Amino acid sequence: MGAWSDWFARDNNIRCGGTPVVVKMENPNWSISEISDISEDDARRKGKKNAKQITWVLLLRAHRAAGCLASLASGSVGLISSARRRVSSGRADSSRHHRLYTFIKFSLFLSITLLCFELYAYFKQYHLSIPDYTMAIPSFRVNVNDLFGSIYTGWTRIRAEYIAPPLQLLSDVCVVLFLIQSADRLILCLGCFWIKLRRVKPVPKAGFGFKEDSDPEAGEHFPMVLVQIPMCNEREVYQQSIAAVCNLDWPRSNFLVQVLDDSDDPLTQKLIKAEVDKWHDNGARIVYRHREIREGFKAGNLKSAMGCSYVKDYEFVAIFDADFQPTPDFLKRTVPHFKDNEDLGLVQARWAFVNKDENLLTRLQNINLCFHFEVEQQVNGIFINFFGFNGTAGVWRIKALEESGGWMERTTVEDMDIAVRAHLNGWKFIYLNDVECQCELPESYEAYRKQQHRWHSGPMQLFRLCLPDIIKSKIAFWKKTNLIFLFFLLRKLILPFYSFTLFCIILPMTMFVPEAELPAWVVCYVPATMSVLNILPAPRSFPFMIPYLLFENTMSVTKFHAMVSGLFQLPSSFEWVVTKKSGRSSDGDLVNLLNGKKDDKVSDAPEKEKEVVSKKIKKKKKHNRMYRKELMLAFLLLTAALRSLLSAQGIHFYFLLFQGVSFLLVGLDLIGEQVD
Repeated sequence: MGAWSDWFARDNNIRCGGTPVVVKMENPNWSISEISDISEDDARRKGKKNAKQITWVLLLRAHRAAGCLASLASGSVGLISSARRRVSSGRADSSRHHRLYTFIKFSLFLSITLLCFELYAYFKQYHLSIPDYTMAIPSFRVNVNDLFGSIYTGWTRIRAEYIAPPLQLLSDVCVVLFLIQSADRLILCLGCFWIKLRRVKPVPKAGFGFKEDSDPEAGEHFPMVLVQIPMCNEREVYQQSIAAVCNLDWPRSNFLVQVLDDSDDPLTQKLIKAEVDKWHDNGARIVYRHREIREGFKAGNLKSAMGCSYVKDYEFVAIFDADFQPTPDFLKRTVPHFKDNEDLGLVQARWAFVNKDENLLTRLQNINLCFHFEVEQQVNGIFINFFGFNGTAGVWRIKALEESGGWMERTTVEDMDIAVRAHLNGWKFIYLNDVECQCELPESYEAYRKQQHRWHSGPMQLFRLCLPDIIKSKIAFWKKTNLIFLFFLLRKLILPFYSFTLFCIILPMTMFVPEAELPAWVVCYVPATMSVLNILPAPRSFPFMIPYLLFENTMSVTKFHAMVSGLFQLPSSFEWVVTKKSGRSSDGDLVNLLNGKKDDKVSDAPEKEKEVVSKKIKKKKKHNRMYRKELMLAFLLLTAALRSLLSAQGIHFYFLLFQGVSFLLVGLDLIGEQVD
């Protein structure tokens, strides 16, 4: 390289008499530097560059620009190739693959056809000869010479007179609902700010009879606590959850652990039973229960366990899902709140997530759930003494459960069901924001989608069932109003309705029906403000504000479908799918407390069973899926984005473009864990 540059410098000096140029070749970029010449000719030129040098500089810059374009093109081709592979082989169900692929191509063809229709009319300037339909004109004629122009004229008249008015009315209704829900969110944030400013938090009225230096083994000052771990085919997490509960800092004579196994896999049952026997042999008071008939899912499992004869000896019950890992002091920080507080029925702890930074999907979920716990649960707990039970990481007074009717299998949100019934019976709730319990977030979009479907269809089932009970209950009128209009209608029904209708249907339609307008502040400024408020409880997530806003609008499709399904009792509203776990441990890794090192998931199983487990894992081939509704809306939004360019609506174009890309990525399942 040095010899080549020396030769080039000598040759350049001889032929042009200019400043020598040293070309430093770096992979993949080029950079150039000038070396001062000591010749008198250059001194007389006073820095003037010759044509040869300028030519080389321009050539090198052109090469760099070409390299950037090539990189962008290569990345785009790679993304398109990934999408094509996902479309061609992305589903495990091959029987439905051809119909789905045909449906996608047809939707794309239809969208492009509509766009071409508008583009042709735009370049022919037919829109300039269309009269203003907002004025009453008894008769008019448009000077259009061809059939296509006549068709466009008729379409414009129909659009202005029959389509735009109802669309504008629906848009205005959704905007009003949007503002009401935004005001509710703002009030919640102000309430949370007041709590932080005044440093308000629940404090036990008195110690529960035990002192900090009390001997836990004595057990005389500690109430009796029943600890339940409902699970179903939880092969990935059963070890760590059982270990965490068995290591609770509570006298062993005063708490009993129930492992409520609903697994239908005989091998999983055997592994969980072996784990329970191991802890029992080590001195833990733990029992294993398995139901032969799995009726009522989780609610039926808990109801069956509460029917045991020995439950009458216990005053409180703590519930942990299979992936939850409570800290050893969990009971000591929650149970004392029941002391001298006879009308307290529930103490709920906060969730913390061991895999919140695993991928983009878990980061976005963390934003949502941080707002839920930090703002919604805390504000409702402080000001109303009521909130929806989260189904886990909570301690119930058994008397409150029994007087409220116990667990019922009538909905897929048994936790919210028992919370509403207990509230109607006068029981109060406390939320502890400073007591955390480690758990997992779904890492794949499929698992998250199924979880959200259950969480949004169940409340509508419950609303239909408990509305008469709310109206006839003896609680205060403002509590009834809070339950009906805020807890159920505004946050469970109106929110998914306007999110889907306004941003996924009305907004793209206004691009094709410009007579109906949607203000820019509805599209951009208010949603951005609400996103900032949502991210405040998780300040480290501020770089993900825009992806969060787009993803929430994308999830509105699933939430809207689930809401309608639950409201009208469709068959899909009764589906119950256990959320897939990955078996990630917390930072403390509570399993290590006993074993000294992290065990294999089948470490205590016989060798033959280990082989069976490994063979089953190898045989299971999972594939990422594709989602038709999301893909269809992606094509609609992207087509509307192109159409918005004809109307010179800048902010609408960018929103539709990025929202369409978001739907496309989710529809192709390119967010979250990539299985295959």
